[in-house]
Amino acid sequence: MSTPPPPSQPPSGGFGAPQDPPPGGFGAPPPPAGPPEQPAGPPSAPPGPPAAAPQPPAGSPAYGYPQADPGYGYPQQPPAPSPYGAPAPPAQPPAGGGGGDKRTQLMIVGAALLAIVLIVGGGLWYTSGDSGGSTTTAQGDPSASPGGDKNQPSTPGTEKVPGNPKSKTLLNQPAPTVADLVSVNGSWLTDTTYVKSDVSKIVGYNLVDGGKKWEIPLAGEICGATHHVSENKTAVLFRPAQPTPENKYPPCTEVGVIDLEAGKLAWSGNVKSANGGDKPVHFSEVTVSGKTVAAAGVSGGGAAWNLADGKNLWQPKVDGESCRDTGYAGGEALAVIRKCGQHPNYTLNAQLLDPATGAPTASYKLSQGIEYAHIVSTKPFVVAADVGDNAKGGKGVSDLFVVDPKGELKARIPLAAGSFAAKCASTDVEKCSHMVVGNGKIYVPSAEHQGQSPTGRTNELLSFDLETGKQTTDRADAGERYTMYPLRMDGSNIIAYKIPPYDKGGQIVSIDGRTMKETLLMENPADKDIRRAETSFSPEFSSELRYRNGKLFMSKQNVSKPYSSDPEYLFVSFTAS
Repeated sequence: MSTPPPPSQPPSGGFGAPQDPPPGGFGAPPPPAGPPEQPAGPPSAPPGPPAAAPQPPAGSPAYGYPQADPGYGYPQQPPAPSPYGAPAPPAQPPAGGGGGDKRTQLMIVGAALLAIVLIVGGGLWYTSGDSGGSTTTAQGDPSASPGGDKNQPSTPGTEKVPGNPKSKTLLNQPAPTVADLVSVNGSWLTDTTYVKSDVSKIVGYNLVDGGKKWEIPLAGEICGATHHVSENKTAVLFRPAQPTPENKYPPCTEVGVIDLEAGKLAWSGNVKSANGGDKPVHFSEVTVSGKTVAAAGVSGGGAAWNLADGKNLWQPKVDGESCRDTGYAGGEALAVIRKCGQHPNYTLNAQLLDPATGAPTASYKLSQGIEYAHIVSTKPFVVAADVGDNAKGGKGVSDLFVVDPKGELKARIPLAAGSFAAKCASTDVEKCSHMVVGNGKIYVPSAEHQGQSPTGRTNELLSFDLETGKQTTDRADAGERYTMYPLRMDGSNIIAYKIPPYDKGGQIVSIDGRTMKETLLMENPADKDIRRAETSFSPEFSSELRYRNGKLFMSKQNVSKPYSSDPEYLFVSFTAS
């Protein structure tokens, strides 16, 4: 096991990451975070509509930047390079050029003024764009790793460009009527079927007209689901009974495997604690890796089953150091966050596991004091954590740790507070969003910031090299008044969704991993009612987005009693021809 090396800069403010700019500096407070996921416990009150408050500009203080002055936003010392690549102010010329040389003095004054303009302007250059207007373009960081390498190997994707990317509505499914907040977590998209969790059931819809194909009733409400699919099967968690006045929140104990093509519950069951006791273990997360289903809970207790028949494979035991599995992550490999000790002296280990036995094959020990960690990817192994409580705005992640197959730290990537839009749920292990891994990199969107117009908001998709931890020169612009979030990889390409401005529909684009060139796959209607339905779902506010073969489905993870007279939908969907 290994521990992370100290950061390369002084750890003031948490590894060099300063606080968000105060209102007096940039005048743009961050928007509220989306509602937390609560799959296993009693739901909280339903959130109101997402606020539209602006965020700090893209060039707000980043990793290594000094904290802005509360009054004017001026730095207290010369800045280090920002994550967007804005160069540091030019250094003063060496002495010996003649004390009376007015030209040298003017150059120094001019350089200082330029530095102030760069900082106050957000560390960005303004240049003329192809459209003749003013566009915001970040300059490359001299220390950044190469990006957009046209010579790097390319893996073809499966997504084809539709003959007409202009989409139309496929089906808008009304939200079920409920009296309280109810979890409907889980959605999956196959070649023939869209599958969505509903209240105590799972429903399959055809992709021709959105008609219902099949329905799987469950004993109780859904309380967890994985997005991973293996052999056309996925896994969910559900409660063993319906709520009653005496027991409004039955425990989340049941694990079920869904056959997405057949529309059947392949098997379901629960387990007793490996440390004794006759009550079923309470789960909060479930995942799938190959032929293994694994579930665990924050309070401790985990288990694994065979995907095909539900046979119990293994259960971890709480050892003498009070170590327990808090959550698993699946996909190409199986990994776990194992927590040891008691509050407040927790120690976390991120481990790769043998799916058949649960035995660790590699283990990385995170720094003391980190209470929760998350797994972004299992292969390559990328772990996220909020180190020193430096994540701002409820994002839950300040640093990424790239771990090799032997459990050694390969790279550490700081995500400067207020500069990136990566997001992880507060306690869940496998609920990070706005990050995708591919091409030996991790792609992360910048925070939303002002665009060309005073009211226009936009952002960019950037990347970090997983070998070095350095930011590359990759950059894809969302475009004026759009904000962009990656959904998944498609071969070497990145599939991303663009949240639209008030007078347009959203877009799905494919971004070439070599050149960062964007190709439009779908553009949704700008009709007022259709746009209102679409924008009630957003990657920023706990919605699930699934795109495949010219079909886009946007769904809720929770439904609640309506808080307005506007139509409420369980999901909306679009199709391009």
